Amino acid sequence: MATAVSVAATSLHLFLLLLLLVSMLIAASTSPSSAASSAAQTPPPQDLLLDFKASLHDPTGALAGWSSSTPYCNWPHITCTATSSANATVSISLSLDGLGLSGDLSTASLPLCRVPGLAALSLASNAFNQTVPLSLSRCATLASLNLSAAGFWGPIPEQLAAALPSLVSLDLSGNAFDGTVPAALAGGNSSSRLEVLNLGGNRLSGVLHPAMLRNLTGLHLLDLSGNMFTDSQLPPEIGEMAGLRWLFLQGSGFTGAIPDTFLELEQLQVLDLSMNSLTGALPPGFGSKFQKLMVLDLSMNGLSGPFPEEIGRCSMLQRFEVQDNAFTGELPGGLWTLPDLRVIRAHNNRFAGRLPEFPGGASSRLEQVQLDNNSFSGGVPRSIGTVRTLYRFSASLNELNGTLPGNICGGGGGSPSASPAAMSILNISRNALSGGIPEELGRCRRLVSLCLAGNGLTGSIPPSLGDLPVLTYIDLSSNALTGGVPPELQNLKLALLNVSYNRLSGRVPPALISELPAVFLQGNPGLCGPGLPGDCDDDDDAPATARKHRRLAMAATVASFLAGVALLAAGALAVFKRLHGGGGGEPSSPPWKLVLFHPVKVTGDELLAGFRDKGVIGRGAFGKVYLIELHDGQKIAVKRLVNSGKLTFRAVKNEMKALAKVRHKNIAKVLGFCYSEWEVSVIYDYLQMGSLQDLICAPKFMVGCKDRVRIAMGVAQGLAHLHHDRTPQVLHRDLKASNVLLAGEEFEPRITGFGIDRVVGEMAYQTSMASDLNYRCYMAPEQSYAKNPTHLMDVYSFGVILLELVTGKPAEQPASDDDGVDIVRWVRRRINVADSEILDPSISRTAKQGMQAALELALRCTAVMPDQRPTMDEVVRSLQPLCFGVHPQTQRPAEIALEP
Repeated sequence: MATAVSVAATSLHLFLLLLLLVSMLIAASTSPSSAASSAAQTPPPQDLLLDFKASLHDPTGALAGWSSSTPYCNWPHITCTATSSANATVSISLSLDGLGLSGDLSTASLPLCRVPGLAALSLASNAFNQTVPLSLSRCATLASLNLSAAGFWGPIPEQLAAALPSLVSLDLSGNAFDGTVPAALAGGNSSSRLEVLNLGGNRLSGVLHPAMLRNLTGLHLLDLSGNMFTDSQLPPEIGEMAGLRWLFLQGSGFTGAIPDTFLELEQLQVLDLSMNSLTGALPPGFGSKFQKLMVLDLSMNGLSGPFPEEIGRCSMLQRFEVQDNAFTGELPGGLWTLPDLRVIRAHNNRFAGRLPEFPGGASSRLEQVQLDNNSFSGGVPRSIGTVRTLYRFSASLNELNGTLPGNICGGGGGSPSASPAAMSILNISRNALSGGIPEELGRCRRLVSLCLAGNGLTGSIPPSLGDLPVLTYIDLSSNALTGGVPPELQNLKLALLNVSYNRLSGRVPPALISELPAVFLQGNPGLCGPGLPGDCDDDDDAPATARKHRRLAMAATVASFLAGVALLAAGALAVFKRLHGGGGGEPSSPPWKLVLFHPVKVTGDELLAGFRDKGVIGRGAFGKVYLIELHDGQKIAVKRLVNSGKLTFRAVKNEMKALAKVRHKNIAKVLGFCYSEWEVSVIYDYLQMGSLQDLICAPKFMVGCKDRVRIAMGVAQGLAHLHHDRTPQVLHRDLKASNVLLAGEEFEPRITGFGIDRVVGEMAYQTSMASDLNYRCYMAPEQSYAKNPTHLMDVYSFGVILLELVTGKPAEQPASDDDGVDIVRWVRRRINVADSEILDPSISRTAKQGMQAALELALRCTAVMPDQRPTMDEVVRSLQPLCFGVHPQTQRPAEIALEP
């Protein structure tokens, strides 16, 4: 018995000893020294961030402030926030937007993803030019990942979102991702936390997987815009995202009808379905539950039928945009009384009925009302002048009748205006208005554009229009106006005055003819003045002496003109004899001086021998362009500038040397030049593909949209280099399709013929350009009267080229075209006309959105007023999204004045 007790006691002691040893081991494992050993295996955040920086290329030194001598929470572009997380004491946000970073992100993300507490990472607007590395999926603590516009391409990794359990916001927009949207993007339980998913502005295609959308029930923002979901209908599953607030699906090729499930999106604030191929009627009750909706954009689709009245109950609606559809019936009555509505755009539909009176005073915030090209009838609302905020009202191409309200800019009834005259754009052209133009329009102190063309207006043009300080565009054509053109209009800085096809009479104020770039007076036989059929001959009322003096002055003018012609003929004969010899003898070669800037095996005599008609490949204002094949097989293009003024050899050499220093992939290389007393010949590289003009004027202009945009971008980049990267600035001054050469099958454009004015001299340049009638359509309107050339004249010429690319038509139309011969005028006439085909019919449906944006840019470049044109570096930035397949939302520029 005692022995048993002793054994039990011994066993108990051994158990207690063993328990003590285990406790000591546990304590040792959690001791400071052990913890330090564990921490030594994971470098501190500061070292990991420096390793991340070392893997990047930082051209601007934006991360130079990252130093081990400073706590990383104080480094630029890093934000630290205290956190209660068990894994980290701080939450780190890393925002590296727009720093021009590049490098191998696969390597750089390895140390980055080991940083504890990394909650937000933005690499947006950089230049990584690679696929998204799978190593980013190791950043398990990320709640926000922004890779937008950072140069990524390829498919979207399926593991990206699925491997990030904390991810709340994912932005991959503005890249070149292609393929389908992976269903795994919303796979597993992790994706249910996503609140923001932005895939807009990529090259995605295919059908959206229903499983992905069903799992994304927590989304607040979904952006799939600017992609091409070909043959994909709007997924009904989107209607199950009960918390969705912002839905952007514009420009993504969606087809079919809007699903009924969309009616249940009660939290929507923005719904943008524009620029798709949606058809059919809207679901009944559309808008009844959209009590938070602020922006509705259904424009540029094929939707039809009446618009549901329920949209008039959306009390927070600010923008109502349904233009370019086939809606019928009346606009919902409740729409006009919504308290916060700013914009109504319903042009290019089939709406009908009378326009209601607008709620005036402080109860209305309307700013823009565009109703062009519908079937509205009745009168113009008399309350239009009581809306203090309304600055644009356009209702052209309708069936409106009656007279124009006199209080259109506030006031009325003889009392002073109680509200500011906000009206800036007024377009009620192509209706059935009658009566006179109200003198009260002189109250419209902010009026910029007035278009009342194509009505039945009578009476005279109010002189009070001449008092409006910013009035720039006036189109009163095709009415029954009488009287004269008010001399007060000379006070305005007009870009367009169109009073054609009325019953006006009398003398036209001289300044209105001599100073305006765009004046249309035809169709008024009673008008007279310089350049008009009627010469205002009032000799019958003048004294005999005055008549005699005028006749003598006229005779002197004719004599001077004939003498000038004789001198020009004599000069031309002398030039001909000098170049080709006289009296039937052998041709005499002028004393050539040849200067080469690049190795070319050619002599002056060889150039002269190549000037034969069979070698002519182009003609321009300054002479012919010859193709010459040298003895070693090299081909060169030589532009022969016959009318080259009287510049000395030294002056020509200096100018040519400066032009030869221009180096850019989109600018033709100047190889050298030949000089003689009477002409200069410029030597260029020869490009076998020919010019852009050759391409456009071919029997079939079958060039894809990508190539058209590539050509436009190349020309824009080359021109921007001349304008902004050269000191002093180089102006082209003769940009046209024939001066854009194409290299290789990729149609790489190269600009030629730039800076010729510097070689021939200003006087010779002006003389040659004045004789070049075939290419006058490329010249900016102000070029005929401006004292000094500007870069904005080149911008206008580029705009003409861009119009050629989007329309597929040459700038100079055949004379048989009854719509005129100027591509700019041709487009302006059609821009507001229903069912008018402007874009090249061969352009595919999916590419028309991008081409529409290019058309808008071309119209900006060809604006009548120079200060309304963009600079060439702005043009390049505008074209960049089109090169990457992004199709920004566009609208028809209804404010462009219609031409007759």
